[in-house]
Amino acid sequence: MVVELSDSASAPFTGKILAELGAEVWKVERPSGDSARGWGPSTWRGSGAAFHALNRGKRCISIDIKNREELATLHRLIAERADVFLHNLRPGASAKYGLDPGSLRVTKPELICCEIGAFGHEGPLNTLPGYDPLMQAFSGIMSITGEEGRSPVRAGVSIVDFGSGMWAVIGILAALHRRHAKQCGATVNGSLLETAIAWMSVGIANHTADGEPGGRHGSGVAFIVPHRAYPTADGDLVVSCANDALFAKLCATLDRPQWATDDRFATNAGRLRNRHEIDRLIGERLRRESRAYWQERLRASGIPVAPVQTTAEIVAHEQTRALGIIGNPPDDEIGLVGLPLSFDGRRPPPLHAARGIGADNRRIDEALKARL
Repeated sequence: MVVELSDSASAPFTGKILAELGAEVWKVERPSGDSARGWGPSTWRGSGAAFHALNRGKRCISIDIKNREELATLHRLIAERADVFLHNLRPGASAKYGLDPGSLRVTKPELICCEIGAFGHEGPLNTLPGYDPLMQAFSGIMSITGEEGRSPVRAGVSIVDFGSGMWAVIGILAALHRRHAKQCGATVNGSLLETAIAWMSVGIANHTADGEPGGRHGSGVAFIVPHRAYPTADGDLVVSCANDALFAKLCATLDRPQWATDDRFATNAGRLRNRHEIDRLIGERLRRESRAYWQERLRASGIPVAPVQTTAEIVAHEQTRALGIIGNPPDDEIGLVGLPLSFDGRRPPPLHAARGIGADNRRIDEALKARL
């Protein structure tokens, strides 16, 4: 069993992944509910659609950890039933309520404790709270996201929150594997900042190699050209040529074979130096025909290409439908994204819908009695 004391996105996403992998997850909310229940703009059955995306497949119980009796119930649930205790409490709060690893493993040495923090469990900023946009800013992600010469922007999805959840799952599974082999518990520490720094791996490697700070390249990247979105006659299209052979194919397909032998463009190093000129030339050529026309021609030549789609387009696309990754739980009507993994060719079925605040409180006594 996983007991998840969580709010917002990172730890709830962790718990959702574990539930989709088959774990029994008990989500613990404060009496007023998870913050995500109030997030917009879309709502479903009284809660933000985001809450449903992050919390289906879990038992939902409401506990006020500031209430001594209710806190004692949580301690008992962890001690008697939990294999994993997961939380993203504010810094210092876990120890205040006896929910830190040292306190919990006095009575249950084999417990896996997973803590997802903001700035990390060590260092001068380790007591500060934080959210996804702050970490995209602090880590340098925003410094390389957006258009050159314009204000920084964050990625349009919560890559740091969700990434932290993924790393937490990896750590929890590794700790459970070690416990099986060595019969010992573990503390898994992850944080939003560490995840954000991990996503900066290539940028940091480039910086330590040449001392340059990096920069913004819009839909492109610092280290490959062409590798970005270009406008066509009726929409944008991302074209990616990660090596010189692909670039030569692109030139032939665009009826511009001379670009492939031009000293300015023949190698990726040359294209990086002359990025603006080759991007201008490719863009001028692609604008002359439709997105569908270029997709067909470029794919026929083996060149990686993808349209810039809206949310509505990706939801409706035949490839998305074929994968079956967006499903409707049997007790709900809202379509939600499932686990992005299949096992032996089959994706785990959609989990039951997210429950109301405290919907499973009556089951706590049943769970504890079942341990007897």
